[in-house]
Parts: sequence; C-alpha cells; structure tokens
Amino acid sequence: MRHEKGFSLIAAMFVMIVVALAVVAMARLSVNTSGTLSLAIQQARAYQAARAGLEWGIRQAVKDGFCMPSTSVALDGDLSDFSGVVVSCKQVKYPERENGKTLTLHTLSAVAQNAASPSVRSDYAYRKLEARVERDAN
Repeated sequence: MRHEKGFSLIAAMFVMIVVALAVVAMARLSVNTSGTLSLAIQQARAYQAARAGLEWGIRQAVKDGFCMPSTSVALDGDLSDFSGVVVSCKQVKYPERENGKTLTLHTLSAVAQNAASPSVRSDYAYRKLEARVERDAN
C-alpha cells in the first residue's frame, strides 16, 4: 500500500485561505460600517445646527420684529463644526385687514454645512431648513 504525501498540506492551506478571506471581508465591512455611521452622525448634527439657526431667526422675527436678509450664527459644543450657519430672512408686509391690523410674513431659511464643499471632507454634511412665520404688527 502506497501512502500519499502532502494531502494534509493542501487541506491546511485551503483552511488558511478561507480564514484569511473571511478576515478581509470582515475588515471591509467594519470600515464601511464605520464610515456610514460617521456620516449619519454628521448629518444629524447638520440638521440640529440648521434647526438652531432657524429657531434663532424665528425668535428675531417674532419677538423683536427684526429680519436680517442674511446673517451667520456661531455655534459651539458638538455643533462647532457647523459654526457658520447662514440664516436668511425675507419679510413681506400685507396691508391693513378689516380688524385694523397689518400682517407681516417672515420667510426664514437656515443652511448648515461642516465644510465649504464636499471635496474638503469625506464626512461632509449639508442641511437646509425653511419656515414661514406670521406676525401681527399691531
């Protein structure tokens, strides 16, 4: 009876190749998941930064009756990457109604982004929110 030599070497190499492929696949999955999670966090922060800017603009319009055409709002903390939130406001006054009051309509827009363009950061995030607010002048 003749003994075949080298069969266990082929089996061992096959197992090592399968394990190495599994490790590579898991590493790629981990990198993709990490990138997706980072982008999701930046998008959520961009939304919150735009919302903060929009609420600031609404306060200016409703409480003070003040409407700047465009201004930049500085944020800090976790939203410091979005420190240049641009808040725009357009104001339209409607003539007196039957009750003697004039109506002012404020259209506000807030834009938040963590870089000047998508080519600057791999986790670039952009959000734009809009709102309309009515205010009685009298």
